[in-house]
Amino acid sequence: MLRNMTPAQCRAARALLDLTQPALAEASQLGLSTIVDFERSRRAVSSDAVDAIRAALEAAGVEFIPENGGGAGVRMRERKGDSRKRD
Repeated sequence: MLRNMTPAQCRAARALLDLTQPALAEASQLGLSTIVDFERSRRAVSSDAVDAIRAALEAAGVEFIPENGGGAGVRMRERKGDSRKRD
């Protein structure tokens, strides 16, 4: 079982990936209404659905950052062998 993910983290992860809600619904094998309702906090979605959303985002390259005093967040996972210089 995966750890929780907030609606804000979901929106941020999609933005990093330039991924639409319909594409995320397809990748997570969920209905579009589930994605929309979760991101807008319209209703509580099941933990299984949140796990499926998070797994799809992680498979696409997002890493979730736990709350560590600075707040929970997301970032792109570093690719192995990525030799680009970082500023």
